[in-house]
Amino acid sequence: MIIQALLAQLDRTGRIFIAVLLGALVLVPLANFALPESSAFHVPTHIVALTGKYLCYAVLALSLDLVWGYCGILSLGHGAFFALGGYAMGMYLMRQIGPRGVYGNPVLPDFMVFLNYKELPWFWYGFDMFPFAIAMAVLVPGLLAFVFGWLAFRSRVTGVYLSIITQAMTYALLLAFFRNDMGFGGNNGLTDFKDLLGFNIQAQGTRVVLYMLSVLLLLAAFLLGRYVVTSTYGKVLVAIRDAESRTRFIGYRVEHYKLLVFTLSAMLAGLAGALYVPQVGIINPSEFAPTNSIEAVIWVAVGGRGTLTGAALGAVLVNGFKSMFTTGALAPYWLFALGGLFILVTLVLPKGILGALSGIGKGWQWRALESARHEDTGDLTTASPDPAPQGQGNATRAAA
Repeated sequence: MIIQALLAQLDRTGRIFIAVLLGALVLVPLANFALPESSAFHVPTHIVALTGKYLCYAVLALSLDLVWGYCGILSLGHGAFFALGGYAMGMYLMRQIGPRGVYGNPVLPDFMVFLNYKELPWFWYGFDMFPFAIAMAVLVPGLLAFVFGWLAFRSRVTGVYLSIITQAMTYALLLAFFRNDMGFGGNNGLTDFKDLLGFNIQAQGTRVVLYMLSVLLLLAAFLLGRYVVTSTYGKVLVAIRDAESRTRFIGYRVEHYKLLVFTLSAMLAGLAGALYVPQVGIINPSEFAPTNSIEAVIWVAVGGRGTLTGAALGAVLVNGFKSMFTTGALAPYWLFALGGLFILVTLVLPKGILGALSGIGKGWQWRALESARHEDTGDLTTASPDPAPQGQGNATRAAA
């Protein structure tokens, strides 16, 4: 019932977005399995995995758009929630290695044996169970966002000050996870994964299934986001974005609204990180780097803030461009290109790609309506010529 109501409220862009996702859900696996490698339409397995990674980034961008585009909270630390979800999945995958590791220890991961750990740390308990790992991938980022948001929002920290402390949060986590005694693999992180739920993580079928799950997660995140922003709660979020003080004076508990959407956004980012790790095969502290969170902001700005679909589009386009740019001699200059892209979008396309396309479409529609109106006016003028003035008709009759 809720899904039917959501689909009925979708605009044309939303319907196109869902149609593209459903098409990608079906066509890409078919092109990978059914078509021979000699075919021009065959999609190699490594491209399937790369696209799945982009879709996880799209979910991260969509979660950021929920808080930035609709509530005005510019978070420069959303990469932390993404990385925490990734570490939860990485811990599960490490527990699945068992005696197949380099040191053959059935309980301790290889890095713990190398660092002379005598027993498994208490916070690793339970990660040998997949449901527990998924729950932690959602709850740990959500709990961190709740505690952080509760302290920040009730203190009425807003604007650039909030952005700075979110960046400080992810940088603090970066430094913490770099330490070997934290029990998360230190600088090397978690890697050398073997299987997921008993399936070889490098197998073609596993890669395709992970890709399909990425598509479904993006679709679910989009529908959830649409449900939030089109509800009464979403209208209040937009009011907070546009005039927070006025919304508070009306009587709304602004901090409660901001806290809920911030926590929900962090949980979505954690899920994206959990699905990201088995597709890339590693998770390390570099995922906490503030530059990753800043890149996510650029994705949203490029695609179009406050649209959801634009955020996902920007994530896929920018990362696709990054993959092409960083495979050649221009790789050291990627950050310069990314910064230039952000400046260009800010100056030329302040509403992002989707906003520009929407503006062009509305311009064409307006011209078509104007053209139709002029044609209708011309037809009426031709069909109903103006009658002779009354005085002229009286004079004619008098002369007769």
